[in-house]
Amino acid sequence: MEKVYGITPHGGKLVNLKDLSVSSLEAAKKLPKLTINNWTISDIELLAIGGFSPLTGFMSKTDYEAVVNHMHLANGIIWSIPITLPVSEEDAEKIEVNEKVTLVDADGAIYATMTVTDKYRPDKTLEAQNVYGTTEEAHPGVKKMYSTGPVYLGGPINLLKMPSHGDFNDYYMEPIETRKLFHDLGWQTIVGFQTRNPIHRAHEFIQKTALESVDGLLLNPLVGETKADDIPADVRMKSYETILHYYYPKDRVRLVIYPAAMRYAGPREAILHAIVRKNYGCTHFIVGRDHAGVGDYYGTYEAQELITSVEDEMGMQFFKFENAFYCNKCGSMATNKTCPHDEKNRISLSGTKVRKMLRDGIVPPKEVSRPEVAKVLIEGMRKQVAHE
Repeated sequence: MEKVYGITPHGGKLVNLKDLSVSSLEAAKKLPKLTINNWTISDIELLAIGGFSPLTGFMSKTDYEAVVNHMHLANGIIWSIPITLPVSEEDAEKIEVNEKVTLVDADGAIYATMTVTDKYRPDKTLEAQNVYGTTEEAHPGVKKMYSTGPVYLGGPINLLKMPSHGDFNDYYMEPIETRKLFHDLGWQTIVGFQTRNPIHRAHEFIQKTALESVDGLLLNPLVGETKADDIPADVRMKSYETILHYYYPKDRVRLVIYPAAMRYAGPREAILHAIVRKNYGCTHFIVGRDHAGVGDYYGTYEAQELITSVEDEMGMQFFKFENAFYCNKCGSMATNKTCPHDEKNRISLSGTKVRKMLRDGIVPPKEVSRPEVAKVLIEGMRKQVAHE
């Protein structure tokens, strides 16, 4: 059994649910099949490689209700987002409790087997309110959840086929591997950074501020399903490679993809993001302004407040940064904690405004975005528009 280096995984043990043997794949071909989508494949992968430790499968009704209502698993371990397998009425009727099924994609490719130990009807309105903080379908996470089947299946899984990450395969590592990487690099303290956006100067500032206090940074961009107007993963990855090449110390940062779908659940998702990075071996995690937020659904520092309230249970430490900006008077990046000057001296653009500038081929001010990064993003967006 491989040695697990570093910080204790969430719940005490790094889960491994992979079974890539030919015999298991052959046996799976004889089982009833259930078709799953890309979102579920992402969840299966994270369950199998230990990113979602201590979970060993999709949540039973008991765990689901405990998470929705109390933000803990039934055994008392903190957990913030339900990891569930929704199915249609038709599929639910075909599957018996304690039956083993094979999970396949739309093309029939086998990914996993699951022993269905529970079958239940969730209260999706309550789930939306408690997990996402709203029942509005305008919220992309709520809309997605409402659009799925009305029955949830619970039970342990085994992964039989590793999903491919195409152009990102070179940046793919499992938690067991990142932990060994940190050990081999001699890093004892590692800060994780979650992103679904290109890195702008404010991100760079908070990452480098954190780097002053720890041995290394794990830049861990999410490459699973996101909403349509987010910048595509391939363009973002090129922007990360560029900024790391020009502006970061090579021996202090590692870029590894996070193969998850984005839920946009704000404060609750910030906790999930932290738990996963702890499983990847991070001792510290950055929680910025409106972490995992969307629109105006969450307060600017609501995620930081929630994570502070459960910090003792998390088993890791947090960097909680205020909104950063460039101050002309200071001649540097700063926050309200360090800059005494008023708004007219501050250069700060919203993500929406920056995206519009990039789409229009306009390079944002160098105080907002590094010009090398802006060039990559403008080029990527031009290709995207041409492709559309």
